[in-house]
Amino acid sequence: MKTKLPENRITINKPRLNVATFLIEGTAPYVQHKFSKKTRTEMLQKHLEGTKSKNKTKREPRDIEADYREAMHLTIDDKHGIPAPAFRAAMISACRVAGFQMTKAKLSCFIEPDDFDADDGTPLVYIEGEPEMHQAMARVSNGEPTIAIRPMWRTWSARLRVRFDYDQFGYEDVSNLVLRAGVQVGVGEGRPDSKKSTGMGWGTFTITDICGDNPTKKDEKTIAMLNLAIGSTTIKEDMTMSLREEIQ
Repeated sequence: MKTKLPENRITINKPRLNVATFLIEGTAPYVQHKFSKKTRTEMLQKHLEGTKSKNKTKREPRDIEADYREAMHLTIDDKHGIPAPAFRAAMISACRVAGFQMTKAKLSCFIEPDDFDADDGTPLVYIEGEPEMHQAMARVSNGEPTIAIRPMWRTWSARLRVRFDYDQFGYEDVSNLVLRAGVQVGVGEGRPDSKKSTGMGWGTFTITDICGDNPTKKDEKTIAMLNLAIGSTTIKEDMTMSLREEIQ
């Protein structure tokens, strides 16, 4: 006998996920500070030694070059990367000023990594540019001053692939959310949305080009208009005049 389903039965649709690719360019330096393997090892050693370690701690001479390298996220091929979760967190944080629920955003947008950190497995987005050593005064948890050694990219760019729930966002929504993340939140050390300070204005970025994976005809037009608005040069010449007229 066939079971009759209730009239108020909830229907769950399968997720419709699309991917938008953004070329982004830093509008301020990007500074990175990875939780290094050396620090993790030292902390674990103290935990293993227990309370005795307090009276037997010996400060070794500091290796500045080692600190600099250990502050970087590197792949097994020695490629530099920005943690993919940093961009996702920035997009979710930007929802506070975009009028979208952050809890829904957590389930609706994701960053596809290019590779993974060779040390701790952090998902990474490749960064284009050359780092330099940056030295600045910082304070540790007990308030004592120290010198932070970190890599800084004064000019940088990246390719960001955002996988998003098409039932929640369209291409224009995702583009605006990425732009808000770049302008109002930022990534890395000293970003405007830093949890412990007002930041240094570092880690901000803008969008220079947008494209989509398997977009509909309507989406293609939306993406083309977005590229025209940001001044991208990848837009087709035969579409430029009509799109300019529509925007005006």
